[in-house]
Amino acid sequence: MIRYILIVGILLPQSLAHPGFFTSIGQMTDLIHTEKDLVTSLKDYIKAEEDKLEQIKKWAEKLDRLTSTATKDPEGFVGHPVNAFKLMKRLNTEWSELENLVLKDMSDGFISNLTIQRQYFPNDEDQVGAAKALLRLQDTYNLDTDTISKGNLPGVKHKSFLTVEDCFELGKVAYTEADYYHTELWMEQALRQLEEGEVSATDKVSVLDYLSYAVYQQGDLDKALLLTKKLLELDPEHQRANGNLKYFEYIMAKDKDANKSTSDDPSDQKTTLKKKGAAVDYLPERQKYEMLCRGEGIKMTPRRQKKLFCRYHDGNRNPKFILAPAKQEDEWDKPRIVRFHDIISDAEIEIVKDLAKPRLSRATVHDPETGKLTTAQYRVSKSAWLSGYENPVVSRINMRIQDLTGLDVSTAEELQVANYGVGGQYEPHFDFARKDEPDAFKELGTGNRIATWLFYMSDVSAGGATVFPEVGASVWPKKGTAVFWYNLFASGEGDYSTRHAACPVLVGNKWVSNKWLHERGQEFRRPCALSELE
Repeated sequence: MIRYILIVGILLPQSLAHPGFFTSIGQMTDLIHTEKDLVTSLKDYIKAEEDKLEQIKKWAEKLDRLTSTATKDPEGFVGHPVNAFKLMKRLNTEWSELENLVLKDMSDGFISNLTIQRQYFPNDEDQVGAAKALLRLQDTYNLDTDTISKGNLPGVKHKSFLTVEDCFELGKVAYTEADYYHTELWMEQALRQLEEGEVSATDKVSVLDYLSYAVYQQGDLDKALLLTKKLLELDPEHQRANGNLKYFEYIMAKDKDANKSTSDDPSDQKTTLKKKGAAVDYLPERQKYEMLCRGEGIKMTPRRQKKLFCRYHDGNRNPKFILAPAKQEDEWDKPRIVRFHDIISDAEIEIVKDLAKPRLSRATVHDPETGKLTTAQYRVSKSAWLSGYENPVVSRINMRIQDLTGLDVSTAEELQVANYGVGGQYEPHFDFARKDEPDAFKELGTGNRIATWLFYMSDVSAGGATVFPEVGASVWPKKGTAVFWYNLFASGEGDYSTRHAACPVLVGNKWVSNKWLHERGQEFRRPCALSELE
């Protein structure tokens, strides 16, 4: 096993690794098959080594018996001409053959396979991305470290545990990002598992080293001092801890003297500030958004709920839906969000996914400063674009959207297929271009995004809701359904209540596809209203 680890360590140059696996669960499934193939190859190598050792063992046992007999009466033994001949033959030929057998490298097949497969391995970006995803899920769904470490997540089929090394690695990733809040949580979890008796290559000294500094960085000097003393009990010669101990004691003494000198004026007293908690967020509606992701804070009242209905929808007497109308359900009133049930078949979903998989690439967003597409941490998924002319199924889906919405899809964008990765999400955003982004869709020449049609192509075990923080709405994924809403009022003004987000996927694999319909071509299909907000 040690030999295998060393080999892998040598044969993983970062230049050959393919980044971005963590942004698509669909592509990560390929890694399972890759690893399975490597395990099979490794077992073949082990079998070859065992066969080789068995041959050597039989040779050794045979010679042990022979030499035991020969050494009792050497002269009498070699006095027999056959024994003399066989001795010459063994030492001249057979021992050379044994030497060649011992020196024979049985790992060639395994190494060759590993060399081929390693080009498809994840790299550091993927490992860090997956670690950050766990931290994101921890915050969004209010999960404590022990729950995650024990794998007690809702809807899981294959329970998994985090070792001390895993917890330590998560803490180090947070530490590298100067996220001392999560560093403390995960180093404490690693320490707790060590104290419970878990055997690990990671020792308490290493954990306490990170933990004490993370606590200090959050302003808890008393706890940092206590943890440092605990570290020094385990390793009295620890250079950094000894330095930190002196520094912490100096700071505390200095604060104590300062407080004494200003005791007559309490307002001037210097005290150690506690800065515990997650860092200040760039997203103003973070709390509201995460509550909705958990199914909390939904603002639909019973009185409004009574006005939401289910109906059969024929697309304004469209011939295709008169005899077989679509099942439509009101999800929300303002903005009006409707869900169509059983609107895309399993067979169509599989075709769309098969078409998209080879083209999946990291999803991008518009950079308002440069106007260019770029990747962003707040959108963790991979996407592909499908044109109607390349497959009749895609063309049929496009026409279905047109028939049910009454909007012209000839000016719409191509069908975008997205697969979310570990903790995959798309934080609150608008689909339409705001007034400060006049050139967002200029190159298309089709105006702004008037409406959004979103297919759910998979069920999600936990998480993954589409939420609207401005109005307190949550829409949950259901395979074979689609939701539709207008991004613009009939006047052409943007409806800011449609700001929405794709919540992180907690457990499962989320596939969606969406169609953004544009203003051009809708002049007579959705006439302009007289009021700005109609």
